[in-house]
Amino acid sequence: MSAIPEHCASEPVALDAEAIRAMAAEIDPNWDVVGGERITRRLAVRDFQAGLDLVVAIGAVAEEENHHPDLTLSDYRNVTIAMSTHDVDGLSGNDFSLARRIDALIDAVPKGD
Repeated sequence: MSAIPEHCASEPVALDAEAIRAMAAEIDPNWDVVGGERITRRLAVRDFQAGLDLVVAIGAVAEEENHHPDLTLSDYRNVTIAMSTHDVDGLSGNDFSLARRIDALIDAVPKGD
């Protein structure tokens, strides 16, 4: 059974180090846990349009979940995603729930070299 909630909670709870490790093990290993306070993922996609499409798709899911990551599209095809839960000053299940949904979007995007 997954430790990651299916959807983002309206009243998130801060995760301890053990819960962060457990949830991090359930998402793509390309996510980095930074200082136990944020998760980030960087990837190169095929081109600018693929990057833009990915950012827009992530934005739509983030709006559905009411949990909004920092998104950057740089050097025409590099996408960076960074998340934390401001309400808990760190990581919550919401970050990992959204990361799992973002992973599914990334799987469908044309990648770069």
